[in-house]
Amino acid sequence: MAVKSAERVLKIFELLEQCPGGMTNKEISETMNFAPSSTIALLQTMAENGYLLVDEQKRYSLGGKLVSLGNIAASRFDIGRMATPYLRHLMQTLEETCFLGVLSGDEIVYIAKEMCERTINTNAQIGSRKPVYCTGLGKAFLSFLPPEESRDLMKDFEFKKYTHNTVADVDELRRQLQGFRMQGFAVDDQEIEEGLWCLAVPVYDGYHRMAAAISVSGPKERMMDKKELIKTEMIKAGKQLSGELGYQKEDN
Repeated sequence: MAVKSAERVLKIFELLEQCPGGMTNKEISETMNFAPSSTIALLQTMAENGYLLVDEQKRYSLGGKLVSLGNIAASRFDIGRMATPYLRHLMQTLEETCFLGVLSGDEIVYIAKEMCERTINTNAQIGSRKPVYCTGLGKAFLSFLPPEESRDLMKDFEFKKYTHNTVADVDELRRQLQGFRMQGFAVDDQEIEEGLWCLAVPVYDGYHRMAAAISVSGPKERMMDKKELIKTEMIKAGKQLSGELGYQKEDN
């Protein structure tokens, strides 16, 4: 029944997309061959949650919540293209491999990568999925998402050990995140792959939401030799890319 209702919701969206002036329950039911009683229940629920608008004539049309979701989806499609020049500049300046990732459930999805010619042993590729709790990109999300969202993500973590350095439990992770918030960046110190050190920073959109994170990865010894340069360049790039996405820092 839940699947059938979901299919009906999608069909209603597609129908109303073609009818900017809106449609009544009767018109929608007849057009879609749905029972009016079940259709009105769906329409009312969708309207109550902002997905549909309903006017005085009881005509339903697409609501503002869909605009917001559409903007988020559009920004995620565009962000890979927009981030590429920044990743390329970072790769050339830092001489290390750089990544862009977005959050998907409790995983990070890598959506862009600029590979440095210098050797780096990593299995992270575009389209790869990795846990948030032990990657630089993931820890950036846990650090800089709103606190309630971060807490919700951490509720059901199963802390699998990938290396001897992988964070072991939620208390240890929380201590790390507190430090990252103060620093303005997150670090994966050989937690997902042996010998690999990663620094990541948040990227915000015009709605003041964290849209993505960018990171740089390389062998730890090599990265430590230029840690200050890495911090400076990464934080600067994160702010610049956020600005291009429409983010403006609020005055306190």
